[in-house]
Amino acid sequence: MLRRFLTDTKEQLLQAERRELVALRGPLARLDADPADLGVLDRALLQLNELFLLVIVGEFNAGKSAFINALLGQRFLVEGVTPTTTEIHLIKYGNAAGGSGAEAGMAVLTCPVEWLRDINIVDTPGTNAIVQRHQEITEEFVPRADLILFVTSTDRPFSESERLFLARIREWGKKVVVVLNKIDILETADDVEHVVAFVESNARQLLGRRPTIFPVSSRQARQAKETYDADERTCLWTASRFEPLETYILHTLDERERLRLKLANPLGVADRLTERYLEVAEARKTLLKDDVATVRTIEAQLAAYDADMRRDFKYHLSHVDNVLYAMAERGNQFFDDTIRLTRLFDLINADRVRGMFERAVVADTTAQVDAHTHELIDWLVDKDFQQWQAVMNYLNKRIVHHQDRIVGQVGGSPSTGLRSGFETNRQALLQSVGRAAREVVATYDRDAEAKALADSVQMAVAQTALVEAGAIGLGALLVKVLATALADVSGVLAAGAVAALGFYLIPNKRRRAKNDLQAKIGDLRGRLTKAMTDQFEDELGRSLQRIREAMQPYTRFVETQQATLADTETALTAIQANLRDLGKKLEEDLTQPCEG
Repeated sequence: MLRRFLTDTKEQLLQAERRELVALRGPLARLDADPADLGVLDRALLQLNELFLLVIVGEFNAGKSAFINALLGQRFLVEGVTPTTTEIHLIKYGNAAGGSGAEAGMAVLTCPVEWLRDINIVDTPGTNAIVQRHQEITEEFVPRADLILFVTSTDRPFSESERLFLARIREWGKKVVVVLNKIDILETADDVEHVVAFVESNARQLLGRRPTIFPVSSRQARQAKETYDADERTCLWTASRFEPLETYILHTLDERERLRLKLANPLGVADRLTERYLEVAEARKTLLKDDVATVRTIEAQLAAYDADMRRDFKYHLSHVDNVLYAMAERGNQFFDDTIRLTRLFDLINADRVRGMFERAVVADTTAQVDAHTHELIDWLVDKDFQQWQAVMNYLNKRIVHHQDRIVGQVGGSPSTGLRSGFETNRQALLQSVGRAAREVVATYDRDAEAKALADSVQMAVAQTALVEAGAIGLGALLVKVLATALADVSGVLAAGAVAALGFYLIPNKRRRAKNDLQAKIGDLRGRLTKAMTDQFEDELGRSLQRIREAMQPYTRFVETQQATLADTETALTAIQANLRDLGKKLEEDLTQPCEG
């Protein structure tokens, strides 16, 4: 096989090339590469161990079989005006002509022609769209070729299907030699040169370089090799113009040139795959920029939501504070007006004092505290709900915007693009986040949420004040906590002590009652503020946590993909640089004088 042509230096190049091709499989797999592309890479690796592969392509009526027969010097393949090659044939050396089974998806034919010991020929089905499967098979096999002989016919040079096929070949950077067949049907040499010029112009545009073109008559060349008449043989051989092409294939392509093409072709295939999947990585990075922006936008919204909630909470809490401040002011005024010696007989009547206190001081505090507390709770619940809706709406817009976007589309028409696992996972995660938000919205019981929050605050106040909450409202509970402030008022004086201590006791009791009331209201305000703040913090934390937990799979996916794409792009770039460096070394080494 190939190794019999290798020197130590070329063996090192071969091993380095093999390592890069093996290394390339990892980044391609991480990018969910098309299995067909992975197959091309695997075949390129195998190609390094095969004989030089000469692949014959063209339309079915271009005369490929006739050309191969002329090259072999015998009518080895069936010729006809209808497609005669329905599968790929590998023609290799054998002691006798015939078939020898199948190999790597090809029908293997053997022929006792000496130069086939170093060169294998691949005969492919026609590229015409008439037999679409033939075209697909041919295009799949092109990446394996070391040299492509593109056979076109003078009666229909450069048809549309041939143009499309050459464009496909160019993608793989293959060396192409154009064989212009059937020149015997043209009347003059000028006619031949005119067609050659036409083919050269079109091939240069499609291949990006001036092609090597051989105008031949395969029929006349085969006839020349088969005839026993020397004059007729000479006449036919000269007219066929086949000798320059045969010389090129069998002599110009010597061992060194065949080795150069053999090692260069897998490098070209790998470089093309690397270039293609660098584009895939770049496309994914571009889309991920939008995903990163989505995550950052939502995080910014949540941060703003957090700040707004904290600011507005203080405003709502101040309403409850103001009610208690007003009650404290009324209490001071009540003690100043009531605990006086002139109202001694009113003070002795505890029930009367209690009634006066409740009417003048407590007043509608219970109702106001309850109203403001529920207003705060309703606000908190509504904001939580609105934030969920905002996230859901934003993500729904995001999903719709990218629903039909294909990541990883590479070359060719949209039908050849890759709808990768990356895009599938990404869309699934986006949809799962949106679905979670919709489920929360659909099952959200505002009344139940508000009641649970109110009950929680009420129990917190009751527990810190060490009183039984029961089924009373929060406002009533607060008044119950303050009830001890009346003890020094309703039973403050005893009849036997009035005469002796009246002038001293009354002002002192009034001062103590005012201080006690202020202290108790201050303590109560602190307990209520702490209870409400704790509940607010818990509820706000749960709200933010629910959103972040719902988004976590998507967020983690974006972060992971960012890291993976960065690593993969770095690996592909390094492999590409190594491949091109190997290509330069190959050219330098194989242009040096022969070793030894």
